[in-house]
Amino acid sequence: MSIHISSLIFHSFYLFAAISPRLPPATLSLPPEQLGTCCQAQLVAQDSLNISPSEIIELEYLPSDSWRNPQLLRTIDAHSGPVDVLTFTADSQFLISGGSRNDAHLKVWWLETAKEVDSIRAHQTSITAMALSSDEKILATVGNDAGVNLWEWQKGHYTRTFLDHSSNILSLAITPDSNTLITGALDGIRLWDLKKQRPLYILNRFDNQTYSLAIHPGGSILASGHKFGTVKLWNLKTGTLLGSIPAHTGAPNQAPGRSNLSVSVLAYTPNGDILVSGGYDRTIRVWNQITGQLTYPPLRGHTGRIEAIAIHPNGEILASASRDGVRLWNLQTGELLAVLRGHGDWVKSLAFSRDGQLLATGGFDQTIMIWQVTPPEATESPLL
Repeated sequence: MSIHISSLIFHSFYLFAAISPRLPPATLSLPPEQLGTCCQAQLVAQDSLNISPSEIIELEYLPSDSWRNPQLLRTIDAHSGPVDVLTFTADSQFLISGGSRNDAHLKVWWLETAKEVDSIRAHQTSITAMALSSDEKILATVGNDAGVNLWEWQKGHYTRTFLDHSSNILSLAITPDSNTLITGALDGIRLWDLKKQRPLYILNRFDNQTYSLAIHPGGSILASGHKFGTVKLWNLKTGTLLGSIPAHTGAPNQAPGRSNLSVSVLAYTPNGDILVSGGYDRTIRVWNQITGQLTYPPLRGHTGRIEAIAIHPNGEILASASRDGVRLWNLQTGELLAVLRGHGDWVKSLAFSRDGQLLATGGFDQTIMIWQVTPPEATESPLL
């Protein structure tokens, strides 16, 4: 099978393999361009994490007024169920989406036309998380079927499935060197060697269900968000616990052990100075990575749990999603800049393009919306 879009030819790679309940029977077709302490322990200081200046994207800081009126460029009828996950390719030309419920498909969208160029059923039910390695060789997906599926992105085919988890996998992340995959599930945290495609070790077992993960840009620190409102920090080189933050533990009169205290989302800024957490308590908290203190009081305003967060490549703007739409925040001050209400239901997923021009939002209304969030005069015009 091949798909022709304008001058681009999309090649198919056929894989014939035995089909297990968690093993996708088909492959992705890809374009030629793609071949080729406020806490119990103080947070770790940045200078110990070996961040290379070349790994930090330098974008001109835009005044907050320029973010107050994002433009909706496209609305895409994307899936037959909620759009659970989104990610852009590094060249910002393609968007990958993952559906849920009865539509656990990976879909690839060419942003010049906002047209679907490929689709494959990746899991039995929902695709709960997705990550593309920084070298763009591996696309990893996880779902409610407890399987971890790996796709060789540049060649366009499925490679294998890891089956060691015994429960729903809710989050995953790939280290900046593209060598290690980390998965967080109701049965704990596991690490996988992507080069040898084998399990490495178990970081945390059943004692604390894991809802969210984020890897520091330096690659040696993992933040994990858990059911009872705690964020844990791990040394990935030694597998040891560095400390924990009672990040979303609720008011003093709130009963402990409430499931609505779960830390649903985590993200680091590109330079690693800030860790952002969002929870079922409807708040977003911004932590200074060096001092371990909250940068300012919790961000409030969403009417439901925080479903997704994304940080702009310049590290200055935070997008958050919930029942009432998408909010844009100034990460330096905590100021609310804009509220995007285009979706007709909960917003489940968010992603900024790497060039910083676009924000993609995916909703329970089965649509993807593409927003221009950086004024054209600040960067080159988007393709849309």
